[in-house]
Amino acid sequence: MANKFAVIGLGLFGQTIARTLAARGAEVLAIDADMEKVDLISEDVSYAVAMDATDPKAMKAHNVQDMDAVVVAIGSDFEATLLCTVLLLEMKVKRIITRSSNDTQLKILQRMGVQEIFSPEDEVGMLVANRLLNPDIVTFLSLPDEYEIAEITAPKAVISKTVAEAGLRKRFNLNLITIQRSYEEIEGEEVTAKSHLIGVPKADTVIFANDTLILMGKRNHIRKFLEAYS
Repeated sequence: MANKFAVIGLGLFGQTIARTLAARGAEVLAIDADMEKVDLISEDVSYAVAMDATDPKAMKAHNVQDMDAVVVAIGSDFEATLLCTVLLLEMKVKRIITRSSNDTQLKILQRMGVQEIFSPEDEVGMLVANRLLNPDIVTFLSLPDEYEIAEITAPKAVISKTVAEAGLRKRFNLNLITIQRSYEEIEGEEVTAKSHLIGVPKADTVIFANDTLILMGKRNHIRKFLEAYS
């Protein structure tokens, strides 16, 4: 059975979340007060509804309380975000993920008891800063306790080395989760570049040019690895 999610607020981030969930097989209810935004996404999700997400009767009529999770992605109207989030808490929704745009909003939501809060502006800012400081980082996910999962273009110095020779675990205390490897595949008369995950790498797995390493470890250990092979 597909997971059921509701996404409230169909700005850029809300649309991206809703479309990504739907593309991965989830049943998505997309909600916004703006009919134009609803029309834009209606063909990409299971259900798209123009309604007031602070109206208890409307929300219950669309069974929002039965969703596996609800994302409140309203960007410009924090009052609407608060009212919607309070309603979801009262409806005892299993999982509520709410957007905040600044530290004040974050503190208010935390005091309300919201467990999962996201700030797309902060995350994009952190990603850009990390890309500027470390061009080899394709993307990263910040985790608690100073941990990160980072996708890193394989540095030239480790190409043709095995995972053990690169010293990822022994020297840098990093876990290599997997490798995304680029291939050229022939389709008819065309040669196209495609990428595939190679599974769980072993100590004797050789790192190739154009590989992307998916690493997990402390933030400072990832930096040391990049500095050592820059």
